[in-house]
Amino acid sequence: MKSFYIAHEDDIKAGKTTDVYFIRTKKILEAKGIHKKVLADVSTTSLPKSWKWGVLAGVEEVAKLLEGLPVNVYSMPEGTIFHPYEPVMQIEGYYEEFGIYETALLGMLSQASGIATAALRVKIAAKFKPVYSFGIRHMHPAIAPMIDRSAFIGGCDGVSGVLGAEMMGEKPVGTMPHALILTVGDQVKAWKYFDEVVEPEVPRTALIDTFCDEKFEALMAAETLGEKLFAVRLDTPSSRRGNFKRIIEEVRWELDLRGYTHVKIFLSGGLDEESIKELVDVADAFGVGGSIASAKPVDFSLDIVEIEGKPITKRGKLSGRKQVYRCEKGHYHRVPVEKKLERCPVCGAKVEPLLKPLIENGEIVAELPKAREIREYVLEQARKFNLSLE
Repeated sequence: MKSFYIAHEDDIKAGKTTDVYFIRTKKILEAKGIHKKVLADVSTTSLPKSWKWGVLAGVEEVAKLLEGLPVNVYSMPEGTIFHPYEPVMQIEGYYEEFGIYETALLGMLSQASGIATAALRVKIAAKFKPVYSFGIRHMHPAIAPMIDRSAFIGGCDGVSGVLGAEMMGEKPVGTMPHALILTVGDQVKAWKYFDEVVEPEVPRTALIDTFCDEKFEALMAAETLGEKLFAVRLDTPSSRRGNFKRIIEEVRWELDLRGYTHVKIFLSGGLDEESIKELVDVADAFGVGGSIASAKPVDFSLDIVEIEGKPITKRGKLSGRKQVYRCEKGHYHRVPVEKKLERCPVCGAKVEPLLKPLIENGEIVAELPKAREIREYVLEQARKFNLSLE
């Protein structure tokens, strides 16, 4: 008997995490000798909370899922900014060969893209100040590495998860929990013990809202650790905050007044893009949990748009092969694949096709960048195209 209700990688590759009607479809097609090559688009008609743009994530997992199958796959590079109605991926092959993987590949893209998009929105709300993902406690541990990776490539500066960071080749980040201070029984001793025991390359960030008023604990921490103190963290629960911005301003004032201008202010606890907008001018960094890790998935669907070379699709979708072009100024153009663009119809700038070969006859042919490279690409687009939260 299994201890945890999770699917093993072999189960996913075997198609066992599919919806049953895909298995029945495969059975019928094989029984009736129907063997047709199709082209399918992966796209969405809307984004969560009426967002205008999304960050594509999960591409590497889909590549590994479909690797070895007799299919061709074209995809926007992982980390690409996309919009509703633009195909982010296309799959070409005999439907009975890949249809049972629809459930898994949509899940991989949908949840990862939702998390990555939420992460970038938070990063923009924070005016590109440091943001750290602390949210894996809100989701099943089996997917913690996926959450961490998606949050990181979406723009977070670090993640708290040990395994997620390890799988990306990064170091996990974190400060100290209230549990340490409560167990020690004294905040000053806890700060000292942290400094004495934890490796020196870890920044000394003191949690300052366990027993006393935040500004008094901030001064206690500064007096205790002096120049070693990198930051103070306020994780004050909403029930005790009052005017949280005013509390932070008091902490900053008292620290500066006594010469502790080097000490940064780190906020965490129930933060989202709206609350960060209100606090960004009085804080230096943010630890964000559920609003990133529990982000609503992007509602991607996979739709056949061509059968045996002929355009055909269901109602409400656009048939035929397509390409999505983007110009240097951020204008996007979805066109039939035969209509090749070299210049943007809006501004005349050069364009590039975004749907590029990912898999050719089962072999992964695209480079699969490291998470840090994808993150840099995401942030470059955010700045270059001046992405807005509105």
